[in-house]
Parts: sequence; C-alpha cells; structure tokens
Amino acid sequence: MRAFTRMSATELTLLSRDPGTLFFMVAFPLMLLVLHTGSERIAVLVPSYLAMILAIGGISALPGFVVTYRERKVLRRLATTPIAPLAVLAAQVVAQLVMGLAGAAIIVVAALAAFGVDAPAHPAPLALAFVLTVLMTCSLGFLIAAVARTVRVADLLGLMIMFPMIFLSGAAIPREGLPPALRAIGEYLPLGPAVTALREGWAGTPTALPLLALTGIIVVSTVISAALFRWE
Repeated sequence: MRAFTRMSATELTLLSRDPGTLFFMVAFPLMLLVLHTGSERIAVLVPSYLAMILAIGGISALPGFVVTYRERKVLRRLATTPIAPLAVLAAQVVAQLVMGLAGAAIIVVAALAAFGVDAPAHPAPLALAFVLTVLMTCSLGFLIAAVARTVRVADLLGLMIMFPMIFLSGAAIPREGLPPALRAIGEYLPLGPAVTALREGWAGTPTALPLLALTGIIVVSTVISAALFRWE
C-alpha cells in the first residue's frame, strides 16, 4: 500500500509538471468562466466544465503517459518487481482524480464566491457522477493507449477524440446552443451522460440513466482495453 501511495504521488507530480495539462485542466476552464461573466447560463457551465477538466486529463493526457512507459520498457521492468505493472495504471487513475479535484475546486470556489452561482443541490449524486466521469475518461484513455503504438499517435488520438467530444457533448459550450443534429450526436458520445449527470447533480433532478450509461462505458472500455493492451 505504501509503495502504491508513493507511485500515485509520483504520477501526480509528473502530471502537474506537464505545462499543457496543467493549463488546460486548471487555468483554461477558469478563463472560460471569466469570459462568461454575466451570462445567464453560467450555472449550467460550471458542472459542464467539470466534465471538460476530466476529459482533458483522462482522454488527452493519460494515453501519452502510459505509452511512454511502454516505450521505455518501464512496465516490463516492473513485472520483475513486487510492484505489478497494473499498479502504474491504477496510479494514473489516482493522479487524474486528484488533479481533477484540484481543477474542480478552483472552478467551484470561483463560481460560488465570485459569480454568485448557487451551491450544488445534490452533493452526493454530484460526487458520484464526478468519480464515474473520472473512471470513464480514464478507461477511454487506456483504450487509446492500448491501440496507439507510439507516444505521438497516442497524443494525436487523444486530442482528436477529446476536442470534438467536449464541444459536442456540452462540456465546453451548453448543448442547448448547438444545432439539433449536433446536439443529438453529442448525447450519444461517452461524455454526454457525464455532462448530464453532473448537471443534474448540481442543479437538477438526479436520474439513474446517465450514471448507468457511464458505468456501462467504463465496463466496456476496460474489457476492450484489457484485451488489446500490450505491456511491452
């Protein structure tokens, strides 16, 4: 347990030292929030930005870290130590969770203190939606890492999947502002139920369907990743 804790702390340190990831997970959502000062939709944007933060980390940043370890034979070396290679992947999830919480805390505090947004109406469902979104985005990140042969391919695939998803699913801009056809597409993307669950937990009526959808995506992505993943 102590070794895993240290490994998770190391992964978090590496993640926080990446300027691009740090900017887009922490500073970028706050900048968008400031740009929407005075908007009537700001209460909708806050939970949506939580989904965006987690998508940037899990879908865009995580695959590159994992493929880097594979290219540098780190996973193969760990197989000969008491620390299983699987622990590295689990540590990645912990790092994404902590970094996501840091970014979310900044957005939430700013929204409550400076923008007059009401506090979350349903903290428990919101927390559950947040954790499931972390696991979902990470499972997609591992799936990308499983099919990408190089770090460059992993980074490119992550960006190509993440950017359209955050815009179409309502994580970057409210779904209500999209044309009907694009809105329909966004609802069927993996990040769609995440945005819905987070919005319902913040200021709505929580329902089970988006949470079940997130769980299903996690299970399917994890099974496929496990089948395709190469340790070396």
